[in-house]
Amino acid sequence: MTTIAPTGEQHTIEADGFRAVVTEVGAGLRGLTHDGRALITGYSEHETPPGSAGVPLLPWPNRVEDGRYTFDGQERQLALTEPKWGNAAHGFTRTLPWRVVSRDQGSIVLGLRLFPQTGYPHILDLSVSYTLDGSGLTVEIAARNRGDNVAPYGFGAHPYLTVGEPLDETVLQVPAAEWVAVNERKIPVGRRPVEGTQYDFRAARPIGEVSLDTAFTGLGRDADGLVRVRLATADGTRGVELWGGEGVEWLQLFTGDTLAGDHRRGGLAVEPMSCPPNAFGTGEDLIRLAPGESVAHRWGITPFQRH
Repeated sequence: MTTIAPTGEQHTIEADGFRAVVTEVGAGLRGLTHDGRALITGYSEHETPPGSAGVPLLPWPNRVEDGRYTFDGQERQLALTEPKWGNAAHGFTRTLPWRVVSRDQGSIVLGLRLFPQTGYPHILDLSVSYTLDGSGLTVEIAARNRGDNVAPYGFGAHPYLTVGEPLDETVLQVPAAEWVAVNERKIPVGRRPVEGTQYDFRAARPIGEVSLDTAFTGLGRDADGLVRVRLATADGTRGVELWGGEGVEWLQLFTGDTLAGDHRRGGLAVEPMSCPPNAFGTGEDLIRLAPGESVAHRWGITPFQRH
């Protein structure tokens, strides 16, 4: 009997020295290399994604406290998918199979129609496109409301960047002025300035022993309108950056301290997000998708080298 991978069919795309592996289950990014060098930590075809590695988080990123929220006067209860802390986490689509909408050698588009779920009485058409070219990987995550009522929506993604060195020795730069303090259940309790704290990576510096499972905002953007997080080798000669486009107002960084085996602090999760943790509960930066309306967000990964 032919066995099936936990993440279903594996889709490989290649262009200009880049190679990416995308999964049927979750439409996740399982691997990304440039000239054979890993840009994300990845995982085996025979594993489920450790720490949700590479998976889009839809229709909300991060957590919803108690799985409860009120939307347009209606109280709702989501399934509690994080029983340790009693929260609903990372949306619905991580374990669902996505269909291939189109593909060629250097790109692939996967789609999913999300039907009503417990606590979420909406219908969304979702798509994730992965495209490789000479600059690296570009990802577009889009949603269209196919139902007859307004739907709350947010997006996130969960790649783990690597430069092939121990995480403690790598150099990190994050153009964020604020970090989000959380309680023991990982629910925000307020924003704080990064100035004078261990969370200030506005100037590039080694990660060292800093442990992160932290949301950042107050993001600075380059002249082209993109926000960029850079991870580099200790000598600064080689690195990888994650960029986020319009609507990426939040970043969650996770050093993987709670993961098992080689995945523990094996890479740095840099998660572009459109809204903060618990946005369904607070409404902060939450997108309201009217019937027939659509929204799209773009992010990507690019290697760099200095001589």
